[in-house]
Amino acid sequence: MRKTTTPQAPVLDARALNRATLARQFLLRRSPLDAGAAVAHLLGLQAQNTEPPYYALAARLDGFTPGDLSGRLAAREVVRIVTLRSTLHAHTADDCLALAALARPARERELGLFRAGLAGVDLDRLAALARELVESEPRTMAELRTALSAAWPDADPRALAVAARCRLPLVQVTPRGLWGRSGRVALTTAAHWLGRTAEPEPAGESAVDTAVLRYLAAFGPASVQDMQSWAGLTRLRPAFERLRPRLAVFQDTHGVELFDLPEAPRPDPDTPAPPRFLPEYDNLLLSHADRTRVVPPEHKGRARRGNQAYSTLLVDGFQAGLWTLTDEALVIEPFGEIDAARWAEIAAEGERMLAALHPGRACDVRIGDVAGR
Repeated sequence: MRKTTTPQAPVLDARALNRATLARQFLLRRSPLDAGAAVAHLLGLQAQNTEPPYYALAARLDGFTPGDLSGRLAAREVVRIVTLRSTLHAHTADDCLALAALARPARERELGLFRAGLAGVDLDRLAALARELVESEPRTMAELRTALSAAWPDADPRALAVAARCRLPLVQVTPRGLWGRSGRVALTTAAHWLGRTAEPEPAGESAVDTAVLRYLAAFGPASVQDMQSWAGLTRLRPAFERLRPRLAVFQDTHGVELFDLPEAPRPDPDTPAPPRFLPEYDNLLLSHADRTRVVPPEHKGRARRGNQAYSTLLVDGFQAGLWTLTDEALVIEPFGEIDAARWAEIAAEGERMLAALHPGRACDVRIGDVAGR
């Protein structure tokens, strides 16, 4: 990370960064926005599994119900697509199209991992054939493997299907992702699903510069490296330098230069932060190179075990435990001692979450073992 060249820049410690980021993320106070507007502001929601976007919004929005997001997915106002960091996200239709170019380098890097299995494959022809296949009817990755292997029998079938997904912006069609529904992962192109392509960039505007400003609005204050970690990109320094005259500049306690929108909220570090239940892979935990604004150093790595990621409990704004929902209980594994007053706040927030997402479901809120350590 680049050290600041302006020692006089105000210093923001981890707690100040925590409160600023929580405010942008609607985790300090819930927002009255609807699901579509919230997904747009947050630049998408991590969505490897089908339920986490709903839990992410339940923690952030006042009066959220699963039907708000589910209905927008069914209406094709929100889609599930591989974008940032070459991982699956729920994006608004506009952002699905607008972020395609920003996400392309990460997809190309993923494609590079499969080059050995694509020897002799014309990738332009593959993309054209895959487009015809998925636009004639949505296809699963297994169906793509079979169909593309007929054209390239000597290639690695898995590599062929991955190449199609990397070269084409493919969305998961509903009912996949709808609340309370199940459905196979079937894919078609974003343009075919939405019936339109991306709007041209306005004259004088850069898609990267616009993304920087939107990233800071949702995740700032942040360093160049923070945004590069969020986007899965490199070489974003020139965009920040172009925008520097429009930005506020700070530094963290290590002297790393941080940028922000001048009028963005930066609450007092002592502002109370209520407990929040976040799903696994929540964007709050994945969108900075330096995650100490949310994850205390002593808890680094505790939300993962091998390939298993756990849902996270925030207490006083910081990661303070794990949680899981069973048939009988909301089970919470705190990382330390919790006094009676704090536990009452956590339990009340847990009951609020259950009422929003599982109305009428009788469920205890209790302390237990989540990670099985």
